[in-house]
Amino acid sequence: MKSAKNIAILGGDARYLQMIKQLSKSEDIHIQVVGFDHLNQGYTGVNQVEMEDLRVSELDAVILPIPGTDDQGFIETTFSDQKIQITPEWLNQLSKHCVVFSGIANDYLIVNVKKAGVRLVPLMKRNDVAIYNSIPTVEGTIMMAIQHTDFTIHSSNVVVLGLGRVGMSVASKFSALGAKVFVGSRKKEDIARSTEMGLEGFHMNQLSSYTPNCDILINTVPAKIVTDDVIKPMMAHALIIDLASKPGGTDFEYADKRGIKAIHALGLPGIVAAKTAGEILGTVIEQVLKEHQEERGL
Repeated sequence: MKSAKNIAILGGDARYLQMIKQLSKSEDIHIQVVGFDHLNQGYTGVNQVEMEDLRVSELDAVILPIPGTDDQGFIETTFSDQKIQITPEWLNQLSKHCVVFSGIANDYLIVNVKKAGVRLVPLMKRNDVAIYNSIPTVEGTIMMAIQHTDFTIHSSNVVVLGLGRVGMSVASKFSALGAKVFVGSRKKEDIARSTEMGLEGFHMNQLSSYTPNCDILINTVPAKIVTDDVIKPMMAHALIIDLASKPGGTDFEYADKRGIKAIHALGLPGIVAAKTAGEILGTVIEQVLKEHQEERGL
């Protein structure tokens, strides 16, 4: 029989409520949560404790909020007023077999977790999480396109930038809704794939020639590519939805001056489908912990 795993969940948003529920179903996982004192909701086998009450050296995993930490180690506590700081000293108390999970990781977290000699898993960089999350991301993008336009997606001209995990899902679903989809990429294989999908692919260098007739522009590329030259020829009714991580790939200031609606749609899975997003995180974390335990021969 495999030994039980002790997990501390520190802070988090609505997605984490479902993730806690998902993880608590496992008989070999013992969960302690910190930063959820505004909630009356309880889960079987889950203990709500204070940060100082954690037996840090006995933890097998620590789960931090999706944004990770700020540059001083403070984390997001949606369901608490208390300030929680992940200090280098605290991390150094973790056993070497402990796994630290975070949605994303900044230099502060990467450097200090490495110094502590433990494993860091940025969940949002994993292919499986990104692919799972592309489903609620696409649904949220469709929702925003409907909310912020006065025309149908069907028969509209939609430009999708990037054909990665999210871009591919966005392009295929908007095409399925009857839109004429144009996919911009710098990779020849992505342009070829677009053609295979029945879409029109083009090189990113040609972007400004596609925007004059664009009704909806959806960016997934985390680089400043939707510049003033790209936005300038767009029609007044056009909508820009930027799905790229901060700071996005759009010149939002110029779009505003130009009178073009531009939305930086961050964290759509947690906004439109918190339950599903939480289940995804819980499932992937369980899988990583199981693999980690097997690697240790337990």
